Amino acid sequence: MSEKRKDYISWDEYFMGVATLAGMRSKDPNTQVGACIVSTDNKILSMGYNGLPVGCSDDEFPWRRKDADGNELETKYPYTVHSELNAILNYRGGSLEGARLYVTLFPCNECAKAVIQSGIRTVIYGDDKYRDSPNNIASMRMFNAAGVRYYRYQPTGRKIEIDL
Repeated sequence: MSEKRKDYISWDEYFMGVATLAGMRSKDPNTQVGACIVSTDNKILSMGYNGLPVGCSDDEFPWRRKDADGNELETKYPYTVHSELNAILNYRGGSLEGARLYVTLFPCNECAKAVIQSGIRTVIYGDDKYRDSPNNIASMRMFNAAGVRYYRYQPTGRKIEIDL
């Protein structure tokens, strides 16, 4: 009898990999964020990435961060749905109570509200490039108050190549 493989990827590697792959669907030229929601028994419940709402053409809305004239309506911000909210809204199975969220960028305060309200209990995030921003501080404050556990994913350095 042969022994099982020992070099398989961990659950954290698997789900953060799925979130990363989901983020690659984003049309945003600057920031591609992906999210993967997982049940307590390690089943993928939903995924999402940052992009426009269904029915809004990727070619008709702006993708820029700033407008030369300062017109916020000519930037991506009023129109883009974040990956975490997309993953929550994409779920069609009922309650997300107790689920885990893997996301490639720490959730903003608006997504933190949705995470808390949906019943997700743990957030595993990749990058935290806005760590000291008021939005992220507000997210952490709400997560702490609501008992949502959060921690940064620890990259393993493993390289995985996929031929598509």
